[in-house]
Amino acid sequence: MRITAKSDYAVRAMAELAAAEGTPLTAEQVATRQDIPLRFLFGILRELRLAHLVRSVRGPEGGYLLARPAKEITLADAIRAMDGPLANVRDVGLSGLEYPGAAAVLPDVWRAVRASLRQVLEKTTFADLATGELPPLVQARAREYLDDVRHYDT
Repeated sequence: MRITAKSDYAVRAMAELAAAEGTPLTAEQVATRQDIPLRFLFGILRELRLAHLVRSVRGPEGGYLLARPAKEITLADAIRAMDGPLANVRDVGLSGLEYPGAAAVLPDVWRAVRASLRQVLEKTTFADLATGELPPLVQARAREYLDDVRHYDT
């Protein structure tokens, strides 16, 4: 799976909003803290607002806030708002996906990939990011990656 810049920036922006604990942050503050291009961030915040994940507050003390408590919003919510389903194969649903011959079991691989992504992204909330305390499954998977002797570059 490829995490797009748009999803990466959205998750990082929402992590900043979660860490602010109900204090509105301006787009400029978020952009500066996370090194996100401001013009790109405005579009992302608009999409997050349309997805009901963030809300804006007007006025001199205004800015952006999470629309719900950080513990109720998962990373999967933000990624889906930006890019759609977590794992897609040629924009076809995985339920009825079938291949012939030697690739007949490949749809099960794609289903396993989606299930693995969901286990991590649907269990990790923005409260977890804000506190720096990731769920045990996520910590274990991160350790597996770091301990892998091949040390992937990509």
